Amino acid sequence: MVVRAKVRHQTRVDHPEVEGTVAPGFEPVRDAFVGNFTERGELGGAVCAVVDGEVAVDLWGGVRDATSGDRWTADTMTLVHSTTKGLSAMVLALLHSRGLLAYDQRVAAYWPEFAAAGKQDVTVRQLLAHQAGLFGFDEPVDRELVADLDRLAGVMERQRPIWPPGERQAYHAITLGFYENELVRRIDPAHRTIGRILHEDIAVPLGVGEEVFIGTPASVPNERLAVLVPPGRWARLTSMPISLTVDALRPHSVLHRSLVANPGTGFYVDRDRVIVREIEVPSGGAVASARAIATAYGAFAAPGGPLDLRQETIDALAAPATPARQGWYDACFRGPAKFSLGFMKPSETFAFGADTAFGAPGAGGSMGFADPALRLGYGYVTDRMGMDLRGDPRDVALRQALHAALANA
Repeated sequence: MVVRAKVRHQTRVDHPEVEGTVAPGFEPVRDAFVGNFTERGELGGAVCAVVDGEVAVDLWGGVRDATSGDRWTADTMTLVHSTTKGLSAMVLALLHSRGLLAYDQRVAAYWPEFAAAGKQDVTVRQLLAHQAGLFGFDEPVDRELVADLDRLAGVMERQRPIWPPGERQAYHAITLGFYENELVRRIDPAHRTIGRILHEDIAVPLGVGEEVFIGTPASVPNERLAVLVPPGRWARLTSMPISLTVDALRPHSVLHRSLVANPGTGFYVDRDRVIVREIEVPSGGAVASARAIATAYGAFAAPGGPLDLRQETIDALAAPATPARQGWYDACFRGPAKFSLGFMKPSETFAFGADTAFGAPGAGGSMGFADPALRLGYGYVTDRMGMDLRGDPRDVALRQALHAALANA
């Protein structure tokens, strides 16, 4: 059964750059979205908010392709980088809700071969919190290997952790999704991948089956995809802390191994077809609309609903994160960050929602999160990539306006 989020009584948006609707009381979000184009350099993008199962904000605007000038439309999708991590974490949460996964169980209990090379004690919770010391691969990993899940599993089984599980934290920028995918294949009764379960068991039942993919089908036309415009060289040089810029150039640094070295962060991009088709990169390769992200998070903001989620699972996602033994310091970011069960949690360095919220920002500015305290699901996507690690100003403006509207509701 397909269940779309209900649409509140809406008013159309009257602005040359922006289309869509907002519910009465949510006009500040519309104004902030318009301000993204007039004040904050937006090229093309979309924002959506689902509150208590109803669509309160659904806006899009600008252009999806700077070269052709083609307009962003209601069903435009774009690559969302690490916002993908939240979508993958939803799949694991769904398996938890079905009683197939325990977060405090050892990974090797589901995937026996994972225990090799000193990984026998890594728990699912530690892996999903970036505390397993598995942020890099010692063996070469390219596009061909990523497409062969059995060979990729062998690489992961042979990989030795950099430190004992739970000792320290370092962002597993790309590798996390590959470990998650193999874990899901071992747990799911039909041995499906994260991309298949996301599509079949989450997106389709929620009515957004054609608006989010991990492993984009060949059938998706280029005209459905917004082309990312990367930051200019000056922005890259001046927006990043100098310590991270230096780390990006140091082959043995944690950041270089996690983000720059193999498996790399760009091998899923295809110059001719926007993004490589059919290959799943569950840490950074999803394409999605803002509506799909918000709808999915809206379903995970409360128990029951179309996905029949258990309260126990929602409570686990909303609970405080558990730090590594050496604390919240992240060796990749060189600063504090909080992660739990595959999601990012609010912190002093990246604030969003209440303490119970959970989500995932993506490189360039995209963002998705759920806030069970408000029964809120939120999604923002853009094709002009920003560089702010503490929250893109366009996304921050939208979230501030949304929370003001909710406070006055």
